[in-house]
Amino acid sequence: MDPATFKDPNLTVQDVLVLDTLLADVDVRKRTNGQVPANMDSDGASNAISKMKALNDPGDPEFEPTLFVTWDLRDLVRLYPWLDKWVLQPYRECARKLVRVETDVVMITHLLLYFTTSVPSAILLFSHFSWIHGVLHWIMQTYYVGTYTLMMHQHIHMGGILKSRYQWFNTIFPYITDPLMGHTWNSYYYHHVKHHHVEGNGPDDLSSTIRYQRDELRDFLCYVGRFFFFIWLELPLYFLRKGNMHCASRAGFWEISNMATIFILWNYVNWRATLFCLVLPLAQLRIGLMIGNWGQHALVDDIDPDSDFRSSITLIDVADRYANEHALVFRNIDYMMITVRLLRKDYKYLAKCLVPIGNQIGMDEDEIAKMLQAKTRRFTEADIRRKFPQKSQVQR
Repeated sequence: MDPATFKDPNLTVQDVLVLDTLLADVDVRKRTNGQVPANMDSDGASNAISKMKALNDPGDPEFEPTLFVTWDLRDLVRLYPWLDKWVLQPYRECARKLVRVETDVVMITHLLLYFTTSVPSAILLFSHFSWIHGVLHWIMQTYYVGTYTLMMHQHIHMGGILKSRYQWFNTIFPYITDPLMGHTWNSYYYHHVKHHHVEGNGPDDLSSTIRYQRDELRDFLCYVGRFFFFIWLELPLYFLRKGNMHCASRAGFWEISNMATIFILWNYVNWRATLFCLVLPLAQLRIGLMIGNWGQHALVDDIDPDSDFRSSITLIDVADRYANEHALVFRNIDYMMITVRLLRKDYKYLAKCLVPIGNQIGMDEDEIAKMLQAKTRRFTEADIRRKFPQKSQVQR
């Protein structure tokens, strides 16, 4: 598979619209030697944006809620009309009445999945442990954790998955499911929302990549090890340095409480079940989060590293401003594999995965590879003081 030409058939309708629009722009610019024709088809991009808005607007006839991450609803309706009539339509209408945002029906599906598989499986392991069940449970949780973490990202940003009248469930369910997936209680909220989004990979971000050479294995291992072993202490201390005693006390309390619970279950209840239900998911997720975060924030713009556009790696629905700001758009690769390719210094492969926008369109593969490599350079403290003049910097 050539990542420069392969088009994943499993992309969502929205992803296809974005990708086709960007590739059409690339084709036009290449045929005109990089010049933007005065009559260039802006209607294509406008139509794609209108289509995406319609697909996500509950008031639009084309609105299509996502029920499953594996299949598009339109394909299920086409292949199994009886299933749509007797199962999917009633379920969809019921779920739309429960969720806070009607595009989040898929999260009801996943909540049902976790509470009918993960939770009963964990209970059974603690009551009647077997090694085969333990291994299978861990494999199942490994499969679930990616979509669960995305669901929790939406949950903490939107103030809950379900409508406000079901706020009691929004409040309670993470205390049950978070530890089973490897999240410690409330740590995702305090680290991601109250800390990472505030700092944005800047000098005070505890998970910042800017002080590391981002294509070196030794730097990567130091980065992962720091988070894995010390985030329980560093996050409360970060909030103390910022004068936020409220977040400092709560972040520390929930992290220590979670670890204490694991200690008690290991020593006084069932260490084998605790290993597969709590310890392995925790270790695995913390490593996985840092692998993904490294890939997401490894390619930092040298001119304006504080820019959310210039240092972004994303697939986007409005290309114009991102193109002007020299953002990076990839396809046929995820953050995990970006990390792997960087550590292998396989910039040619990354160049093939890049969807060129703006000035990148005129670059050949070698030029793109060199551009990407330049974005992995470690920032010195002098660089940081110069490039982040408005940031409050903590002396390390």
